[in-house]
Amino acid sequence: MPYFHDINPIALSIGPVAIHWYGLMYVLGGLFGWWLGKRRLAQGRLPVSYEQYADLIFYAMIGVILGGRVGYMLFYGFDQILADPVALFRVWEGGMSFHGGLLGVLAAVLYWSRKNKLHFFDAVDFVAPLVPIGLGFGRLGNFIGAELWGRKTDAAWGVIFPRTLDHLNKTHDELLAMYHAGQLNHEARHPSQLYEMALEGVVLFVVLWLYSARPRRRYAVSGLFALLYGTFRFAVEFVREPDAQLGYLAFGWLTMGQVLSLPLIVLGIVLLVASRRQPPPAAAAPAA
Repeated sequence: MPYFHDINPIALSIGPVAIHWYGLMYVLGGLFGWWLGKRRLAQGRLPVSYEQYADLIFYAMIGVILGGRVGYMLFYGFDQILADPVALFRVWEGGMSFHGGLLGVLAAVLYWSRKNKLHFFDAVDFVAPLVPIGLGFGRLGNFIGAELWGRKTDAAWGVIFPRTLDHLNKTHDELLAMYHAGQLNHEARHPSQLYEMALEGVVLFVVLWLYSARPRRRYAVSGLFALLYGTFRFAVEFVREPDAQLGYLAFGWLTMGQVLSLPLIVLGIVLLVASRRQPPPAAAAPAA
């Protein structure tokens, strides 16, 4: 029997202020990324002071938020911007794009690298293993918030998301009664958010963390991140419901997420090939 999603997306309410689980996931992802980055910094994996490192993480977080929002509106809601430009700033309505957030982080790292006179990809290689932590928490937040669900499935682990049943015009209690009567089993969907949490979060983090446990040639860690994330995202899109406002872009299966992931796969291959031409990395010197 499929699982009926009945999780309150609000973690805590204080008067009129509601704190959503999705927002807390962003905070947890940032804190864990900060902590893991400090460990790598102490190992001498980036020749900067703690204050410079703090600036890097701060700029990266700003890049995630601004890039994620702007990217979502450009990639998935461009018509909405044309009709209502102010919608770009209504972040409380939801809508964040990983690919936009990635561009925002790269822009932030580029600014930080020039400011601190370091090679851009030395900083990107340092940050890349920290990113999957935020991705994993973010996808868990998507699941708790019952958004970005998958396509219909008859698999035993399917999930019934009440938000997909608005067309039935039923109350929550009525939907629960139908669920217990077995009348909603055909509405079960892939929990694609959890698939992405496992692949883009757990698997990607473990692979990158272990791979970067010792110094690597320049471009290698960034290239592996781009290749694996692009491949994982492209694969999961086959069971993820496409965005309603876009649908399938071509062939009856190609989604915007897949279109945006293809350049990452190509970039990852290019960077891994380019890394082979780089000199062997110097041994890391523990930071003071």
